[in-house]
Amino acid sequence: MKSLMQTALGADWQQLPPALQTHYRFGTTIDDGYMDIEYPRFMQPCLSLLHAIGALVDRGGRQIATVVDKQVVGERQYWRRRMTYPDGRVIRFNSFWVAAGGNQLIEFVNPLLGLQMAAHVEDGRLHYRGVRFVVKLGHLLLPIPEWLVLGHTSIVEEALDESRFRMDFRITHPLFGQVFRYAGEFTAKAG
Repeated sequence: MKSLMQTALGADWQQLPPALQTHYRFGTTIDDGYMDIEYPRFMQPCLSLLHAIGALVDRGGRQIATVVDKQVVGERQYWRRRMTYPDGRVIRFNSFWVAAGGNQLIEFVNPLLGLQMAAHVEDGRLHYRGVRFVVKLGHLLLPIPEWLVLGHTSIVEEALDESRFRMDFRITHPLFGQVFRYAGEFTAKAG
């Protein structure tokens, strides 16, 4: 079977290096690595509220040990992220992905709130750009423009070798600039 990302990318899937194909393959995968998480101090109350409803991470740090366990159940891909800080505190950030047609996916951070993203491959790197935020009410998806909430989302992932990759996730608000970033290096393994 094809993974959600493989379906979204179509023929461009073949342009992805092996590390990124493993990261997004159908079935169970585990990414093990380290992340840096940063955001301006004024974002703390907003991120704490968002984390309470399942979105993002509300604690910064450098070289945070991170494991991402991905599993496919039906038409959803579940992402379970576990970040272990040097002081032993563990923060979890879970979500699930669904297809949104064409080259687009929606990552839901809870049953109601999601981020719709468009993916494409450029020079062997996987790029996502945020399209909009969505609120799911039954079968309806209500669009929320990115600028109205946190800002524009962008993600770039690139292979470092046959099994390792680097990722960089940023949210940039049109008035406040970069309001959130997490970036890191991981080893992708089939589960």
